Amino acid sequence: MSVTGRDVQEAAQAIRGAIVETPCLYSRTLSEISGARVFVKFENRQFTASFKDRGALVKLLSLEPRERARGVLAMSAGNHAQAVSYHAQRMSIPATIVMPRLTPTVKVEHTRAFGADVVLHGDDLSEAAAHARDLALQRNLVLVHPYDDEKIIAGQGTVGLEMLEQQPELEMLVAPVGGGGLISGIALAARELRPEVEVIGVETERYPSMQQCLAGRPIECGTA
Repeated sequence: MSVTGRDVQEAAQAIRGAIVETPCLYSRTLSEISGARVFVKFENRQFTASFKDRGALVKLLSLEPRERARGVLAMSAGNHAQAVSYHAQRMSIPATIVMPRLTPTVKVEHTRAFGADVVLHGDDLSEAAAHARDLALQRNLVLVHPYDDEKIIAGQGTVGLEMLEQQPELEMLVAPVGGGGLISGIALAARELRPEVEVIGVETERYPSMQQCLAGRPIECGTA
């Protein structure tokens, strides 16, 4: 997989006008707590309330007509599911979403409301992901991975692009880390525009999966 800062720039052009260019605003509260000038990017203002709108749209726009006609499949417990379903509906692309059986009902309902065929399978994301891969092969659907995809990474990177354009004096970008798609894209955007900007990933202490992975340790999350 090879993604560049230029890919992020091209992704920004592709989705311009179709997603919200969310504000990056000064937070007095967080600034007082941290002793630094802190700005917050309000991605909750996207239609599906998260940055996932960006990557999902970039991926769907990249599909060939025959791929769109076949349909797409995604695995997610919430935000990615809704983003893929929403933009697939806008573009008249059939969408199937695999979600773990214990996914909150409200997230399942929101995903179905966008016209997706929701399949509940597995007790966790790992089991849902394995079923999603099998189902994509069986039904000949295009798999839209939540983070391990060049187009997804480039799309999520537009968050960092906007932050640096809106607040050019930023010295550090702090991003939450789940699968790593967001921070990968943000780091690429920063390298393209402002190589001196530091990029920091943050995880909760109870779910440090990326930290454990980078350290070569077993992934053990959620334990007390």
